[in-house]
Amino acid sequence: MSKEPPVQWELKQNNVGKTKTAFVADIEEKTRKTSKDLYREKKARQEAKKHKEEEVHISGLKGGQRVKIVSMEEPVSQVTEPTETKTKKGKIEKVRGKKYQEVKAKIKTGEKYKIPEAIKLIKKTSYSKFDGTMELHIVVKKTGINAQATLPHFAGKEKKVEIANDETVKKLEKGKIDFDTLLATPDFMPKLVPFAKILGPRGLMPNPKNGTIIKLAKDANKFKGNSLTLKTEKEAPLIHTVVGKVSQEDSQLQENIEAVIKALGGEKQILRAFLKSTMSPSARLAIA
Repeated sequence: MSKEPPVQWELKQNNVGKTKTAFVADIEEKTRKTSKDLYREKKARQEAKKHKEEEVHISGLKGGQRVKIVSMEEPVSQVTEPTETKTKKGKIEKVRGKKYQEVKAKIKTGEKYKIPEAIKLIKKTSYSKFDGTMELHIVVKKTGINAQATLPHFAGKEKKVEIANDETVKKLEKGKIDFDTLLATPDFMPKLVPFAKILGPRGLMPNPKNGTIIKLAKDANKFKGNSLTLKTEKEAPLIHTVVGKVSQEDSQLQENIEAVIKALGGEKQILRAFLKSTMSPSARLAIA
């Protein structure tokens, strides 16, 4: 049986004089399908859509390659120290260990402790097996604060202070830095400019803000091993510094803390201050 040609008709537009021809073979083809055929096609499209939603593209695969999502049980963590968990809102919170929670209960939330009380409390709640470091974390009124403090009872590593000279330039040319603080006189500063990219990121470039540009060589005595540079973070009014070791006497730690607070201007500049050790909760200090 010969195949019938597709049905067609002509529409003539009188004002233009052109003829348009439309083929209706596709329409006729659709009318030949039964309701059962149409139902099968609908189910096939639904299955294809569902299958597509179950696929996920993995970065690193070649174009077009996909892998189905598979589920697995999450292994039980063996870590008992601080871990992270997600809340209902998706915010990540730290989950502290049992030992931390026990010592945390000894410090009252929102309570302001006088410096002597805070020192005793932090020593009592410090649970590290090693000699922990006493840390002071301070919130100040604005960023850009830069101050120099000298600890009366320094217990850390002795810092090496160097006054920039020609030997310093030779070391910097070789990429060698064997000092913790670099001082310079104003007339020597142009020789250090070529090394700004090396010294700047390490906080070693002499500048007037932290007092590392000195007039006379004898002024270097101000920068002993027990001196600290107190500086806020770049984008936040926060200062973090070390004030001693847990093993130090309470009176020594108190004098060190008071020296830092005084260097920063006391309650005029400080909004809040917290004392803690390497492994302990923090206690808020009463500055006034």
